[in-house]
Amino acid sequence: MSGGEVIGDLAQSALTARAVEPAHGEGEDGHSHEQACLNCGTALIGSHCHACGQAAHVHKTLGAFFHDLLHGVFHFEGKIWRTLPKLTFKPGQLTREYVDGRRASYVSPIALFLFGVFLMFAVVKQVAGVYGEHANVNVNGVAIKGLAANEQALVELKAKRAALIKEGQPTDEVDGQIDGREAAVEAIKDVRGEFSQGDLAKAKDAKFTSSLPAIQVALDEFKQNPALVIYKLQNNAYKFSWALIPISVPFVWLLFLFRRRFHLYDHTVFVTYSLSFMTLLAVVVMTGNALGADYVGFLILLAPLHMYKQLRGTYALTRFEALWRTGALLAIALTALILFTILILVETGA
Repeated sequence: MSGGEVIGDLAQSALTARAVEPAHGEGEDGHSHEQACLNCGTALIGSHCHACGQAAHVHKTLGAFFHDLLHGVFHFEGKIWRTLPKLTFKPGQLTREYVDGRRASYVSPIALFLFGVFLMFAVVKQVAGVYGEHANVNVNGVAIKGLAANEQALVELKAKRAALIKEGQPTDEVDGQIDGREAAVEAIKDVRGEFSQGDLAKAKDAKFTSSLPAIQVALDEFKQNPALVIYKLQNNAYKFSWALIPISVPFVWLLFLFRRRFHLYDHTVFVTYSLSFMTLLAVVVMTGNALGADYVGFLILLAPLHMYKQLRGTYALTRFEALWRTGALLAIALTALILFTILILVETGA
């Protein structure tokens, strides 16, 4: 992927999110000074029309148009810099304040979710380009080529090891090389989200059954051509990412079934902010891996900690109440991902 495509994806993520809140962020001064609203004709008494809500001052120059573009992409109306710290360190407080109506300072959960999803898939495409078949990965200081090259090298090294054993020669050196190649294969598979030929062969031999005809068709297709199904998943997941919200909300509602003061709206805001954090965390982890940062994978451990803090702050739970619900929420997340995957398989005709 070219640098221009990356910038385009980032711009799309910010502008898509900004479109969710179109009434915010318009310039107070603008480039025109009307006395009446240009949309409905109502006499203006403030920075926005009190009848239809449109900004009083509209931009009518090319320079102002690109100013709005840059403002939407890089500032995200300024609220992003107040929202992200709260989302990261005080997610429960952010969720509760938004539910209770204190919203002017924060990016809405759905806008932030859309921003995170588009950004995550922009990074996924970039990482996939970096770790293409001809790209190199550094493992223990050794530059090693792509997945197919590593698997072929493993076959040759194992054949060499068998020959050494047959000759009664030591295998310490070749064993180290085999370990390095196996580590490279796993690293590339993790970063690219790919499966080796051996993995695909196992998938074909696996037994998948479902009582639902539509799901069974998708599972049969996966067994027949897992590589094609995986490709479809990688290329269509972002289109259906919104479905993670309605899939997850009923499960969270069950966690608070006997707490009547919390409603579906509370749970929807909770889920959407939580998913927003997880997508942004995935961006950080993937970027760190692509840059060769050590131990960046351990950031995944922040996910349950974030769930715990958000549960406590949003629902005013005790430590024990938040702990057991965190465990349940991890199971819910896994269930939601499975249902989400099945949805994509069915909807894309896998």
